[in-house]
Amino acid sequence: MEFIKVKNYQEMSDQACNIMIDKINQIEQPVLGLATGSTPEGLYQNLIEKYNQGQVSFKHVTTFNLDEYVGLDREDVNSYYRYMKEKLFNHIDIAMERVHLPNGTAHDLEAECQHYEKQIQQAGKIDLQILGMGINGHIGFNEPGTSFHSSTHIVDLAPSTREANSRFFPSIDDVPTQALTMGIETIMESKEVLLLVSGKQKAEAIARLAEGEISEDFPASILRNHPNVTVIVDEGAMAKL
Repeated sequence: MEFIKVKNYQEMSDQACNIMIDKINQIEQPVLGLATGSTPEGLYQNLIEKYNQGQVSFKHVTTFNLDEYVGLDREDVNSYYRYMKEKLFNHIDIAMERVHLPNGTAHDLEAECQHYEKQIQQAGKIDLQILGMGINGHIGFNEPGTSFHSSTHIVDLAPSTREANSRFFPSIDDVPTQALTMGIETIMESKEVLLLVSGKQKAEAIARLAEGEISEDFPASILRNHPNVTVIVDEGAMAKL
């Protein structure tokens, strides 16, 4: 696990963008794992800018998102499908048939999880997986206690996760209680992982990631067993290291 220390959120986003563009330009048919939330927004803004400058094309890129809420229609303002379209896909030359997110309104959610997992495997696994990390160490929506051997599955969202995400909703009561998420084993099968962590509210989590034990009680800790993980962390998040 390599740590890249940067000053602030913008520098974190810049570094992540450079790594991602290098990966896209190195591989003929790149498969990217994408994340949502506030952490990768700066990265996506940078990618759009670089695309507009002619530095990168997404024509041959295939994407798989980490997760999606259960029960939200794809065009719901808070769905991750809508987020990805507004924050990235609508502004680049990616083919939407190459874009994949779990379907949180599927009639059979268990079958949807199995289908999504199969799609990832058929794509040849993920070349570069972008991750954020929750204050409780969750990656994707894999909450503390999730098996390290999990594949794509349905998850009950922890109260702390729902509270953190409530800022995007009218109230916490409107935040879905479940999501579909790539499993930890699925994430670990990615060829390379790029973890982005910013802000002093994540300082304790980063300290635990770097110095704590590897435990299912802190899902991100398993990343220490991955052969190719880069963590870009800003000064705020490094406060307790």
